[in-house]
Amino acid sequence: MTLADILDPLQQPLVTVLDTPVSWTEVLGFGSGALCVRLVARQHLANWPIGIANNLFFILLFTQSGLYADAGLQIVFIALAAYGWWTWTHGGGPGTAVLPVRSTTRTEWTWLLAAGAAGTLGLTLLLSRATDSTVPFWDALTTSLSLMATYGQCRKRVESWWLWIAADLVHIPLYAYKELYLTSLLYLGFLALCLLGLRSWSRDLASHRREEVAVPA
Repeated sequence: MTLADILDPLQQPLVTVLDTPVSWTEVLGFGSGALCVRLVARQHLANWPIGIANNLFFILLFTQSGLYADAGLQIVFIALAAYGWWTWTHGGGPGTAVLPVRSTTRTEWTWLLAAGAAGTLGLTLLLSRATDSTVPFWDALTTSLSLMATYGQCRKRVESWWLWIAADLVHIPLYAYKELYLTSLLYLGFLALCLLGLRSWSRDLASHRREEVAVPA
């Protein structure tokens, strides 16, 4: 039995949405992705293994749809998930079991924006010249935004939710254009969950700041 024999059932249509077949891969990506974002919003450690499973489903889905940057992005996400998993359990410092929610520093923003702009430009050129992508800029932009947001998520930076929101606002029409209607719907759900996550982490940050002010020097 080959790898293709194992993966083929996942690529078979399960349901039809708007006259478009929806595969098992897309359905499983939908479910695992929604659960992952919900767990992140609740700062639950299980979001990392669930997210890795989601990345594996999306590698298959995006490769089939010609979204090569998004497919490659999933591999990077898996590596970042391992880093984030470790950081959430070990990054709080001595005497702190849990990594607290913080704001992104000015230095971090400088590096993130510079890396995001360079990544978008570089990926756009690569996809335009080396692949048959029909949406090189938008594929590159969502890739860069997602990587920036994932870094913030790993470090529990509250502004990471704004980056996810920006990425989702591009992903929703992009996937609909690619006829990945269920995935487009999933990202609409992601957008709603991101808003909930932003509210939850903002409250946690405000509470942490009040505790810092209350502690005598």
